[in-house]
Amino acid sequence: MKKAEFIIAVNEHYEFNITEEALRNADIVTFGKESYHMIIDGESFEFFIKSVDLESKKVNIQSRGKMFSVVIKDSLDQLIDTLGLELESVATDSNTHAPMPGLVLEVLVEQGQLVEEGDQLLILEAMKMENVIKAPGKGVIEEIMIKKGDSVEKGQVLMSFTKEED
Repeated sequence: MKKAEFIIAVNEHYEFNITEEALRNADIVTFGKESYHMIIDGESFEFFIKSVDLESKKVNIQSRGKMFSVVIKDSLDQLIDTLGLELESVATDSNTHAPMPGLVLEVLVEQGQLVEEGDQLLILEAMKMENVIKAPGKGVIEEIMIKKGDSVEKGQVLMSFTKEED
């Protein structure tokens, strides 16, 4: 049986599998700013988009007077979940770790540089995909333990920094 192209998680409690073909065949009509009517697989839905976070693939919608948090996982997200890998570079300490094994394509910061949360630190190639590793918080880069061309393992410390408070 073919795995779903997309997994749609609603309010972290319900999951729906939707194929790319079903999405192509869906009838979606816009009837106002961020207001939509959709017919998919014979079911009708009217909803309003309240917020969108493209990075986390999360959309907050309102339908029938209720709010729903919808997370969309494509085939890459599903593969990463299956392999037990993480794309996020959020660190609980003052180090940035490799979220997966890969090859360092580019180091985008220098020792002593001040970075803000979300600033790009490096590009890591894994599974033939380029992944941008971002700063987990505001701080100064203390030490860079890798260089362009290095192979890294999951969990390996890539950089350390001194966290700064806002």
